[in-house]
Amino acid sequence: MQAEEKTSLVGEEYEVEVGPVAHGGHCIARTSEGQVLFVRHTLPGERVVARVTSGDEGDRFLRADAVQVLDASKDRVEAPCPYSGPGRCGGCDWQHAKPGAQRRLKGDVVAEQLQRLAGLTPEEAGWDGTVMPAEGDKLPAGQVPQWRTRVQYAVDEDGNAGLRRHRSHEVEPIDFCMIAAEGVSELGIEKRDWSGMESVDAIAATGSQDRMVILEPKPGARLPLVELDKPVSVMRVGEKDGGVHRVHGRAFVRERADDRTYRVGSGGFWQVHPQAADTLMRAVMQGLLPRKGDTALDLYCGVGLFAGALADRVGEKGAVLGIESGKRAVEDARHNLAAFDRVRIEQGKVDATLPRTGITEADLIVLDPPRAGAGKKTVAHLTTLGARRIAYVACDPAALARDIGYFREGGYRVRTLRAFDLFPMTHHVECVAILEPAEKGA
Repeated sequence: MQAEEKTSLVGEEYEVEVGPVAHGGHCIARTSEGQVLFVRHTLPGERVVARVTSGDEGDRFLRADAVQVLDASKDRVEAPCPYSGPGRCGGCDWQHAKPGAQRRLKGDVVAEQLQRLAGLTPEEAGWDGTVMPAEGDKLPAGQVPQWRTRVQYAVDEDGNAGLRRHRSHEVEPIDFCMIAAEGVSELGIEKRDWSGMESVDAIAATGSQDRMVILEPKPGARLPLVELDKPVSVMRVGEKDGGVHRVHGRAFVRERADDRTYRVGSGGFWQVHPQAADTLMRAVMQGLLPRKGDTALDLYCGVGLFAGALADRVGEKGAVLGIESGKRAVEDARHNLAAFDRVRIEQGKVDATLPRTGITEADLIVLDPPRAGAGKKTVAHLTTLGARRIAYVACDPAALARDIGYFREGGYRVRTLRAFDLFPMTHHVECVAILEPAEKGA
């Protein structure tokens, strides 16, 4: 028997009272029939007209945009970006909120995820509930931090560079991006014709004048001659292997953190906010308090940011093992930390590689996993190593809270938690949790 087709509610409008913020850059409301709405472009406590953007009758929830504000929050401001708003650029979530309100919203999300997924109050997590702005990000009203040192531009059918609309492949052409770092904006990507390209990734290092663009051509398209307003290295995404290959200039950019230069190749991972690498490095080292002679693990180590900081602090009698799955990142980490005999970098996935190392104990552990988190299996293994302290760097509060729950099952408790607003105007928030054996805090 064929299932009945559901009736789409896209385009339907509801006048609703807006409830609390939810993880993902929207707030929760309900229709008069009780159906849950995840509404963007609104704030808790507002009364708005919400237009459905996806969902059918009978769905557990609908997605919607606030297209009219009937009763505004005192935290609402006119969005400074002309490309922000319903149906427009999806890069920012909170352009319409005061900066302090954005940080409070992010704090509410972290608190809710901790409570729901780890069963912890902020007090139990050693957190004062605040989300700290990065140094230099507190600006006069109407000004926006120019923090995004990496911007991936999508290209429309006419060759215009733009940004994707929310949950869409459609391109919003733009003349500029307000949150792009000066080093990205000064390239003039938006002024060029990028016909034949799928995307243009622009990277501006903060530790040097290095600039890079990574071009992804459409199938069969030829690369354009790249003439921008500043010198750049040019890379391309291979059509057959999906790898990033050098076309012109250096295949890496040079970044600075903890008074050391790090080579980051082929568009590899580095924190996007100019202050992020040092902010997170300091939070991790202040939480771990490394001692001379310690053995330490840096898991999901990237190009070696935390491994380098640990190597400095554990001294010649200490030892640091980094594990990273990306081949190019491992090459960069080995290059960046070549001066330290006490550092070893292994390539492979953490859950498979760590058991193969034969390591049965460690004094300190840092893990900075991808957005999905470390997961139950990896956390269970880490809790058997007897670490004095563990630093967990998280870009997703839900994954962090889930993994904290697994650490609790393995006998670890959260000693302190700090949250940082390293992605202003978006819903993203970075956290550093320091864990220790539970009996120590008993």
